[in-house]
Amino acid sequence: MGTLVTLDLPTGSPVADLPWVITIGSIGDEEDWEPVVCGPYERAHALALAQAVVADEQLMAVVEPLLPRPDAESIRDEIDLARAALEEPTGDVETDDEYETRRVRPGRPPTEAEVREGWSRIAARLTAV
Repeated sequence: MGTLVTLDLPTGSPVADLPWVITIGSIGDEEDWEPVVCGPYERAHALALAQAVVADEQLMAVVEPLLPRPDAESIRDEIDLARAALEEPTGDVETDDEYETRRVRPGRPPTEAEVREGWSRIAARLTAV
């Protein structure tokens, strides 16, 4: 069984509505290949697809949101925010022992038609003015 890593979002988080990508790579050093990045997907589809892929193989899947930014300046702003967060410790420094691990039973992965419908919804959100 593989490993799935993702953000633990609070209920109602606006991040859940962003497009999500799946990065799949090997778990250990035994295999040396470039990770595969797939997406974008709606969050539920990304999680279900990642679970289906790693369920029976020693792979790691990271499911994370994309941050659609329309220009270089807004990308620089995101970089500045990330750097500022690193420079300002919150006092709650987590160690590896503090991460929560949950076992989940893989559900049914979405069909191709469901994924394509999700892409349409993502495109509509990204192009809405």
